Amino acid sequence: MLTLAIDTTANTASAALSKDGRLLSLYTVNGLLTHSETMLPMIENMLSKCALTADDIDLYAVSEGPGSFTGVRIGVSLIKGLAFNQNKPCVGVSTLAALAKNLEGYDGYIVPVMDARRNQVYTAVFQNGKRLCEDMLIPLDELHEKLRGMGISRIFLCGDGYDLAKKHFEGTDIAVLTTPALLIPQNALSVALVGEELHRCGVAKTDSALSAHYLRASQAEREREEKLNAGK
Repeated sequence: MLTLAIDTTANTASAALSKDGRLLSLYTVNGLLTHSETMLPMIENMLSKCALTADDIDLYAVSEGPGSFTGVRIGVSLIKGLAFNQNKPCVGVSTLAALAKNLEGYDGYIVPVMDARRNQVYTAVFQNGKRLCEDMLIPLDELHEKLRGMGISRIFLCGDGYDLAKKHFEGTDIAVLTTPALLIPQNALSVALVGEELHRCGVAKTDSALSAHYLRASQAEREREEKLNAGK
């Protein structure tokens, strides 16, 4: 099975081609251009270098969120467009599950964190490849208390909220173990591998059924709600 996977949920833009769980190509950029400008040329370049075409792709996988509202929309919309009318399965992958996959094989609790602003993070907790809680939006103070309540005292962090969370836990009763720099940001190969697992479990969807997963309303929606409440 040939899988095309992308992640555009944070500043990092990542695309990968995976065949039967083995990496064929990985293209990751942390640049100034927007994902809408970079992602399609990245995919075209990978396919060309691997002597493949879109017709060869068997499965499309994308990080469906949580993450940047704009980034999530770009990624999901791009995969829906690429898969349109091809009758190829599509899989939406939790960004946090894909980040945790980066550290698969590490002995300990893995806590992917994505900066949600206002000292909040999108996060979840994983151990030995198993999810211990659902994706959540939570202040760092509450994450600290949740980890303590779970009896966790040593963690690996990854994701674009790495520096923010690491600073928060400094000097606390929760030790942050060292995560190699290469495993901190989004990695589309991890999206591909999680996507393939979901596909084997029958979770794949059509392109029309694929949708984004935000965890909270957008800023525009929140401001509209605040105005409506203020007018009551």
